[in-house]
Amino acid sequence: MQKVHIRRFPTRPELDTALAARLEQAISAAAASGGAAIMLSGGHTPLPAYQQLATRLRHSGAALRGRLHVLFSDDRYVPADSELSNYHASRPLLDALALPEEQVLRVRTELALEAAALDYERRLRALLEQGVAVTLGMLGLGADGHTASLFRSEDLARARGRLALAVSRPDGLSGISVTPGFIAHIPEPLFVVAGTGKEAAIAGLERADPGVVAVQAVEGCARIELWVDQLTEHGA
Repeated sequence: MQKVHIRRFPTRPELDTALAARLEQAISAAAASGGAAIMLSGGHTPLPAYQQLATRLRHSGAALRGRLHVLFSDDRYVPADSELSNYHASRPLLDALALPEEQVLRVRTELALEAAALDYERRLRALLEQGVAVTLGMLGLGADGHTASLFRSEDLARARGRLALAVSRPDGLSGISVTPGFIAHIPEPLFVVAGTGKEAAIAGLERADPGVVAVQAVEGCARIELWVDQLTEHGA
């Protein structure tokens, strides 16, 4: 059975601070080793940690370039400067990192939807073929049990043999998501969970309920991490 390593935080600020530290550690290790990638998740949950780390990097004057690659678990099919874009939301952190453009693998939503998905898949595949390890892969968890932009079992079925996929989202937008096939290359994906109404999804992930889409999405990983603040877990 898949191992789930759970870390519970008494408060949301403690979760944010720990996530910022985890990101900083992964970024520094990647720069020092000369080649690694991190996968950022979207949504509102990781944004305080992104901002906190961006401020810290600016204040420290750190220049973390080297061979660090940054990619995204998913993004909405909206312009790159839209408030709905995960890439746009992460810009404070990306700007602080000051990486060359080619080392930031954003979803190119200026392309047609299917072309954007194929383009993202091509660049993800090239990264893996170069032997670049994804040393930190963050994922979110929705109240409905989705992760990245994988919402339905049908999405998982269409994802077979793919690394990235165009999807229809329940909010009426389209999106591009990494697939279980790509997530399987991450040794220990990190679910970071906060927000209301997620108690059932968290419980399903903990017990590896096959009816939860997020569980199916990470079935190729022997271990996963789950970070959650206790107020979210207990519905307070």
